[in-house]
Amino acid sequence: MTEDAVVDVPDRDLLTIGAFAARARLSAKALRLYDRLGLLSPAFVDEATGYRYYRAAQVERARLVAMLRQLDMPLARIAEVVEADDGPGAAELLGAYWADVEARVAGQRTLAEYLRGRLSGRSSEMYRKFAIETVDVPEQVVITEKRHTLADELPAWIGAALGRLEEAARECGGVTGVPYVAYHAEVSMESDGPAEACVPVADEAAARAWAERHGRVWATSVRVEPARRLAYTRITKAQVAHPQIMAAFEAVEEWMAGEGLTATGPCRELYFADWAATGPEDPACDVAFPVG
Repeated sequence: MTEDAVVDVPDRDLLTIGAFAARARLSAKALRLYDRLGLLSPAFVDEATGYRYYRAAQVERARLVAMLRQLDMPLARIAEVVEADDGPGAAELLGAYWADVEARVAGQRTLAEYLRGRLSGRSSEMYRKFAIETVDVPEQVVITEKRHTLADELPAWIGAALGRLEEAARECGGVTGVPYVAYHAEVSMESDGPAEACVPVADEAAARAWAERHGRVWATSVRVEPARRLAYTRITKAQVAHPQIMAAFEAVEEWMAGEGLTATGPCRELYFADWAATGPEDPACDVAFPVG
């Protein structure tokens, strides 16, 4: 006997899995999967046979689940959409998911273009778009916050960490230089750094007292940065995004090699602009290496 066999069920409006699958334009196999995943449960399961039965009213949900799966939506988010109390709420959830997809695809498209340039031997052509300069930075007292982080968490952490440090700088005589993030090792989807957010401040004694109070909570510290010469290129807010920023770092490295210079410290990003008020094409960040 198959699940489509006629058996006694408590409600004659129930449909066998085969009949329901035909109405929903899905396979019985797909319906069993949706049941197993908790996305669409049968209205009735015969305890003796294990056969599944559905109501006609479940057809729309079955079709919705199938279409959402075609969007590669994670199961947890599918559950949120189909369980939404109203149509507009479900539409907003779908809109938020698709915005995430488009942002990810845009990033992947940019990365693919960058990699095509590298693989086709056009790296030097890309690097020539960046103007490299040097600047001498005096000795600075900096308060810092260090964290191991992967690339997808990095932007949010940078904003939060620099915000905390700039707030703390009020207790340390005020900000005296451009806030920056130093990279002590690679930060990518496979490597977690660490990265170190740094804010120059005026009062070393006050800074050390602040770090003593907060060091255990935020992995903060204080140090005196020696005077340095930086080789840098200035980039826009849009170029800060990966992988454009990789090309900027590589352009500086290529220029350094051509000038016979070597890095004397970790590479860094100096954030000199008001990030919230800066437009995509406005200068926002210097990508730099200490050199000697």
